[in-house]
Amino acid sequence: MKSLSIEGAWLYEPILHTDDRGSFLEVFQRDAFQLATGRRLELAQVNCSVSRLGVIRGVHFADLPPGQAKYVTCLQGAVRDVIVDLRPGSPTYRTWEAVELDDVSRRAVFLSEGLGHAFQAVTDEATVMYLTTASYRPAHEHGIDPLDPELAIAWLPDAEPVLSGKDTSAPSLAEAEAMGLLPAYEDCLRHLSSLANPFSEETR
Repeated sequence: MKSLSIEGAWLYEPILHTDDRGSFLEVFQRDAFQLATGRRLELAQVNCSVSRLGVIRGVHFADLPPGQAKYVTCLQGAVRDVIVDLRPGSPTYRTWEAVELDDVSRRAVFLSEGLGHAFQAVTDEATVMYLTTASYRPAHEHGIDPLDPELAIAWLPDAEPVLSGKDTSAPSLAEAEAMGLLPAYEDCLRHLSSLANPFSEETR
């Protein structure tokens, strides 16, 4: 795993083993994950979504605490996966980074609590699976308008964006900040510090 430009986000590039039967890969490696991130992946829920070309899901984030970290991969098709720094006080606040996830490279991304997440299907159909560290709690889940011109996320230029009603009506980043919805950078650091004892006896 390697760090991305936004603190708290990582990219995993698996080794693909192929032969005349097909292919095999390790989607997740606990030890490598813990060494790179300094924490365990405490699994609470696994989600799977299927989207047609142009569909954008996000930008989503959760209240902190407890927050919701995500480990995301694309099982079928391809998506443009976007991580957004929504943490006021962060050196990279208001910036985003895009990673292409697909069923060829089998890459995955991990984003820590406090970061925003979105993706857009760039193939006729795309299936995304993501593991989360907290269960879905509607009252503590929030969104940012993925088409907010202040963020200026580079979505697929050749497809009309397709959004849910909830994402269409989501506030801009500036509005969410004014409403006090965004997780403060210092709070995120304290939360991550509380998770920084990842190694059990069996992994030492």
